[in-house]
Amino acid sequence: MYTKFVVPAIAALSFIAQPALAQDTLKKIKDSGSITIGHRDASSPFSYYDDNQKVVGYAMDLCYKIADAVKKELKLDKLDIKLNPVTSATRIPLIANGTIDLECGSTTNNIERQQQVGFTITHFVTANRFVSKKKNNFKTVDDLKGKTITSTSGTTNIKQITEIDGAKKLGMTITPAKDHAEAFLMVETDRAAAFVMDDILLSTFVANSKAPGDYVISEDALSVEPYGIMLPRGDTAFKKVVDAEMTRIYKSGEINAIYDKWFMKPIPPKNVTLNLPMSAPFKKVVANPTSSGDPKDYQ
Repeated sequence: MYTKFVVPAIAALSFIAQPALAQDTLKKIKDSGSITIGHRDASSPFSYYDDNQKVVGYAMDLCYKIADAVKKELKLDKLDIKLNPVTSATRIPLIANGTIDLECGSTTNNIERQQQVGFTITHFVTANRFVSKKKNNFKTVDDLKGKTITSTSGTTNIKQITEIDGAKKLGMTITPAKDHAEAFLMVETDRAAAFVMDDILLSTFVANSKAPGDYVISEDALSVEPYGIMLPRGDTAFKKVVDAEMTRIYKSGEINAIYDKWFMKPIPPKNVTLNLPMSAPFKKVVANPTSSGDPKDYQ
């Protein structure tokens, strides 16, 4: 059995994550008898607090299995799991400086981020879209010209929409939100016309909203977003163990039950069913596991 306890998040915004020297994470875990997992508070269904303030989610289930594999690899009788909350802004610095060993959430794996952190096998493939209220009839990003829009601070999504706004000269007012929940609330309360984010996360917020029928997610996709569990950059021994467990989960078919639990069945806290079957791009990953950060490899 694991001992699970929460350790406070540290103030990571006072420094910029730089490519770190290769870490020996397995030795650190063996010496301490613990592994530290970074988790999100509101990235349902990947990593979030349920109504009992327990950290749950699809990515968390995968990370717990990875922890089991690490325990077995190190031949430990016991492995404590420390849970460290992270945000979009702190997750990369906390991996880069060794505070957390794995980051389990909804983090896009791309070439730029691979200069600072490592990623294990992709566990979901989504697309960057926007949610707005149906009554406004926004179909494409061009319809957002001159509007106030929001996205979560520290994400690839806010970077992309900022670049699109500049390239197309749309004159948007882009207001960063501290987290996904705040961003959706801005649309819900008409403080923003649209929330730009990965479509799976948008679908979850709409499904759990007071009036799901009031919202629409754009068909207009701004990018392909492969999600990966982060780990320290350059730690080949640790990545080998983590990748091997992810590959085992996929090849054994175990992934199907884990996926169905979070995307095809009722999930806490409101027992809403997302009803999102496994996509063709992700089925491709399950058949041929990859940790590529190139969107072209998921098309």
